[in-house]
Amino acid sequence: METENNNIKLTKGWRKANHGHSLPEVFSSIKVPMHGSFWKKLLAFSGPGLMVAVGYMDPGNWATDIEGGAKFGYTLISVILISNLFAILLQYLAVKLGVATERDLAQACRDHYSPKVSFSLWVLCEIAIAACDLAEVIGSAIALNLLFKLPLTWGVVLTSLDVLIILFFQYKGFRFIEAIVAALIFTIVSAFVFEMIASHPQFFPLISGLLPHAEIVTNPSMLYISIGILGATVMPHNLYLHSSIVQTRDYPRTEAGKKTAIKFAGIDSTVALMSAFFINAAILIVAAATFHTSGHKDVADIMEAHKLLTPLLGTTLASTLFAVALLASGQNSTLTGTLAGQIVMEGFLHIRLKPWLRRLITRLIAIVPAFIVTVIYGEKGTANLLVLSQVILSMQLSFAVIPLIVLTNSKHKMGSFANSTLLKYTAWIVAIIILGLNLYLLYDTFFN
Repeated sequence: METENNNIKLTKGWRKANHGHSLPEVFSSIKVPMHGSFWKKLLAFSGPGLMVAVGYMDPGNWATDIEGGAKFGYTLISVILISNLFAILLQYLAVKLGVATERDLAQACRDHYSPKVSFSLWVLCEIAIAACDLAEVIGSAIALNLLFKLPLTWGVVLTSLDVLIILFFQYKGFRFIEAIVAALIFTIVSAFVFEMIASHPQFFPLISGLLPHAEIVTNPSMLYISIGILGATVMPHNLYLHSSIVQTRDYPRTEAGKKTAIKFAGIDSTVALMSAFFINAAILIVAAATFHTSGHKDVADIMEAHKLLTPLLGTTLASTLFAVALLASGQNSTLTGTLAGQIVMEGFLHIRLKPWLRRLITRLIAIVPAFIVTVIYGEKGTANLLVLSQVILSMQLSFAVIPLIVLTNSKHKMGSFANSTLLKYTAWIVAIIILGLNLYLLYDTFFN
């Protein structure tokens, strides 16, 4: 009882500067049966994990996975697996922060750091969101082109109108948004189950690809794509998103209630991220089995991949499902990107904008470079821009990961929910690996 009271005092003391809950319109809006069965509780907590998993299977992932599979076969599956394990750990920390402190990562950074540092973190996060949005814009435009022959430039412009869809969804309730996300993920999974079966991947090379190879670090081209995969998988803004939307559940704000919330939200997150691993691995495996083994090792963009799937796999359904899954991926990422942008701006700056206006501003930041590159360089330019956007995401990752680890390590902020010694060291090792790889890439880019 004393420990619980101390935790409550710590939380209240740290939240004196609070100007409202994260996403106040949906905070604690979904009932949780605290005395129900294990499965009823898990079902009540299920949803946020899938919304976070969306960011791990967006069009930017497709670009890096296709290029990695076509160029290097099954070798980079291990990078996807390791990145996914990093993501599971970091998202668990985001869950702990959101539940234990009732602060999202943006709010917690604003409370903890000086105004200058907090503002810098906000700018870096906005760059990451813009890079992610760029991938969504290009990916959706490519999908529209593949399905309806709509010119890329028109597709880029058309994606700005999806703010109207987001506005409609947000007034239907948070569970409705989660259901839409789940349906779109099911569409993507179904499409790639078919693609996997049709491509007949080689079993033993696939299993071998799950083990890391030294060449991944020593080969600059492989390293560049690997860091792109890392940036596409462990997305910085998803840490802000998860620490917020986990608070949509109406569980008792007591130590026992928070323990339950962390347990079930952690399970939800892990299961959802394993589905994201399947999709990312499936994209790379299909590229390896279809393009690498047939000698088409220079396939480096989504449109070229779509074009070759039908003749190489012998069915037009392969190309059609590929495009449908890409469109579902782009629209799914749009939903979660909107929320992440809202959380980051409100948490760091305490500025509340209408969702459609916030989305339009973010979309325009992404549309301008995408439109210019599409007009000047066409398909090839958009492919290079997709991979570059994921490398930019990876570069921003440390600026979200390090504050998250610092905050969740703090007993002052987390009380009894502070990270254990083992978790502290594991988290720091992950952060050092991410930072080290990015510094290596920068050195290699500018000096070699």
